[in-house]
Amino acid sequence: MDFATNPVDGTRIAWSVTGDPTGPPVMLVHGSLLSHQIWRTFGYVRALRDRYRLILVDQRGHGRSEAPRDVEAYSMDRVSEDLVAVLDAADVAAAHYVGYSFGGRSGLNLVTRTPQRVASLVVGGAGSGPQKGALDSLFFDGSADVLAERGMDGFVDEWANRRGFPVDSGTRAAFLRNDSEALAAYFRASDDDPGIADDAVRATTAPTLFYVGSRDVQRIDDTRRTASLIAGAEYEELRGYDHATAVAAPEAVELVSRWLSEVTSSER
Repeated sequence: MDFATNPVDGTRIAWSVTGDPTGPPVMLVHGSLLSHQIWRTFGYVRALRDRYRLILVDQRGHGRSEAPRDVEAYSMDRVSEDLVAVLDAADVAAAHYVGYSFGGRSGLNLVTRTPQRVASLVVGGAGSGPQKGALDSLFFDGSADVLAERGMDGFVDEWANRRGFPVDSGTRAAFLRNDSEALAAYFRASDDDPGIADDAVRATTAPTLFYVGSRDVQRIDDTRRTASLIAGAEYEELRGYDHATAVAAPEAVELVSRWLSEVTSSER
């Protein structure tokens, strides 16, 4: 992978490119505790690589990107700067953005801060509301403390105990690649995130698609409400899927593929 450097705090962000080098650029950004590999695992790269130049990013604190351990390093300002740094390194003026969960929220922040860098936006399982308790609701109460005190193994074991069934081997392996102290800082920064002002969201003019699993009890209301703020935004619910499974759904891959085909039709 290549690395882009955040110009404000120097954090190095891992990214790579695959697909058609002459196609419209599409940036794909993952959610919490995962990495760019999800886009391969869940079939997005296979579905899109023949038509688009795909820019795969590891968010700070995740995958191969640097993992600072201070809470301030995970503000959404820093995250947006990371994404702009990757676009600059890839020599892309504006990309079609696809993000899920934390990656979707990162896209909302990017389009409100630097709208000229986002040609279109796909937000999966995320909205613009305050984030206090959001990650605890996905995992368990006190998750940041467990990360800091018991490490990634302890976190995964506690999550399995709280939900009452084992964590699959692929998810466990992905989680264990992370730095637990860095993720504890990220979780705490998320708790401090006040959200994006409604007026800033309303100012979005890029074509925008929101999707969420119909059983995503943690995210469905915020996703639906945020979609309602953007004129012309499309909103889709994937029946039978929750927050963990919607991004991997074949219906999600098809939805994103169809959306990108429509919004890039004039570019090809």
